[in-house]
Amino acid sequence: MYRIVFFLISSLFFISCNDSKRQEHHKKDNIDLPYYNDPTFTPVFIKDKSSVQKKITHTITDFEFLNQDSVLVNQNIIENKIHVANFIFTSCGSICPIMTNHLKIVNDSLQNDKDLVLLSYSVTPWIDTPSVLSAYKKNHNISNKNWLFLTGLKSEIYKLARQSYYAEEDIGFSRDSTEFLHTEHLILVDKTKRIRGIYNGTVALDMTALINDIRTLQNEK
Repeated sequence: MYRIVFFLISSLFFISCNDSKRQEHHKKDNIDLPYYNDPTFTPVFIKDKSSVQKKITHTITDFEFLNQDSVLVNQNIIENKIHVANFIFTSCGSICPIMTNHLKIVNDSLQNDKDLVLLSYSVTPWIDTPSVLSAYKKNHNISNKNWLFLTGLKSEIYKLARQSYYAEEDIGFSRDSTEFLHTEHLILVDKTKRIRGIYNGTVALDMTALINDIRTLQNEK
């Protein structure tokens, strides 16, 4: 019995030490996040930040949609802010509730960060009116004012999803705009509106990676 207890304590100490070493190693290496400049999501690493504007030409385009409070919002809400985008619909009984609950992990961990915006775009905007989105937000106990649920014209949301966020990765430009958009991806965008990460919203472990990457962007010069 004593041997088992000693073994468990030793194992926990070993894991804790390794986690600390990994964190310290990450700090020393000062690892930067890659950029994603096309729908194939091929990572582009850039050491010289002065060349980013020239090498990474793709940014999230301007938009204008209604939020859950019937307030018209546009790209100004993400100016000089990090944001995470995903695409859901309130009547979804499969991956959408899971994605929302997982994104709450990110929200709860970084709720005091005023420079982080979460955008959940509806892919069934003809159903998801502002009042429906407001009820969805309340039902999921989301009070963060910087987490917006957006609705508008289907064509505009789908175009933004596929051509700006590359929400369906390499098929972003190949699908017809009328085809239903359903993706589990969360997209991380930096303060200059450039894509810096993609994550599986149905996998809780990916939320840890997303939180860490957001913190990396917060410290990026």
